[in-house]
Amino acid sequence: MKTNIKPSTSKLVARFDNELKIILMNDLKAIKAKSPQLIPSAA
Repeated sequence: MKTNIKPSTSKLVARFDNELKIILMNDLKAIKAKSPQLIPSAA
């Protein structure tokens, strides 16, 4: 399949990386909120 409009691969990778980072950080916050005794704080 050919498309005329195609974003550069690096832009796609950067966007995917940012989205994944946001999702992972949100998951981590949820886990910490549920079980603070399991995860020592990194502060």
